[in-house]
Amino acid sequence: MEKRRHTIFVAGCVVLTLTGCGGHSRQTTDSSLSTTTGLVPSGVPSEGARPSSSGLLPAAEPQSAPTQSNPVAGRIVAVGRGPEGVVVDAASRTVAVATRHPDQLVLINADTAAVTGRVSLPGSVRHLELVQPAGPVLVPVETANALIRVDLPRGIAAVPVVTGTAPHDAAAATNGNIFVSNELGGTVAVVRGNAVLKAFTDSVQPAGMAAVANTIGMLDARANTLTTYDAVSLSIVGSAPAGAGPTHLIADRHGRMIAADTRGNAVRVFTLAPTPSQVGSVTQPGGPYGIAYDAARDRLWCASSGSNEVVGYDMTTSNPREVKRFSTVQNPYSLGIDSTTGRLFVAGVTGGVLQILDTTA
Repeated sequence: MEKRRHTIFVAGCVVLTLTGCGGHSRQTTDSSLSTTTGLVPSGVPSEGARPSSSGLLPAAEPQSAPTQSNPVAGRIVAVGRGPEGVVVDAASRTVAVATRHPDQLVLINADTAAVTGRVSLPGSVRHLELVQPAGPVLVPVETANALIRVDLPRGIAAVPVVTGTAPHDAAAATNGNIFVSNELGGTVAVVRGNAVLKAFTDSVQPAGMAAVANTIGMLDARANTLTTYDAVSLSIVGSAPAGAGPTHLIADRHGRMIAADTRGNAVRVFTLAPTPSQVGSVTQPGGPYGIAYDAARDRLWCASSGSNEVVGYDMTTSNPREVKRFSTVQNPYSLGIDSTTGRLFVAGVTGGVLQILDTTA
């Protein structure tokens, strides 16, 4: 039985329809600021020169998979239209899923799969991240240009913080600073509390984010690079090539970052010190897209968006080694993992469902 429903409003937005990484028509605020890097909150210092976009390909998109013809394992739970964005909080036993039409954050019990609440959002969302065990959940709302933090398991939302044009993903550093990639503005905003401390303007189309302690990684989905930032000094550390079309980024327990190279059909592994450097990779056909990492089992999961599969890799070394593979629901764009049980949650965009897989069986 559903227990709670909360509503969040962000006032004063003028919207335009645009498209970007993820293949969905969406909206973003029309800023009065005429800058090459989109909306930057007033009075916020910035750093970095935006690279030229001349000659760059559009951001890589997930492949559109046909209807699944193979048997699908696990449990299927209806969550709502267009689920894309899944995070699992093992501490509160809560799974959060972002859905569309209406735009909501759906809260689900990780053990029973019962829907425990729905949080109304002021726009569309594609990525969710946890600040720490027990939350809160970081909710970058693309069409509201704002980051919202939602408490778990109650589903209480904090005041929205305007970060830039079309916030896409976010990552929290150990020191409490939160970095938000504003995809259609070419900026990465640093948020502390309800204020933006700084905006990095050194990317073309910032996408996936991840954190290793106080090092933050950002994938540029147009320049095809991985850039790292120091969350303490609030400075740019360095960058490295990240394949033919990277989209999603995650960190592992070894202090590495792992990118899904969607256009390049590969998973790429990077060390971070002193600057990012690729140290391993594995080929994964079918447009690898959504990723999740099980720290308890040192296992990476990556969904092939175009073939309705999810692949599990042992991450003992820097070269991922395939250990398991499952058929999934159609268009598995987002994944979440429960490190307590090893249960994998797969969001099927087309069917509006969440597939729950016991990966330890």
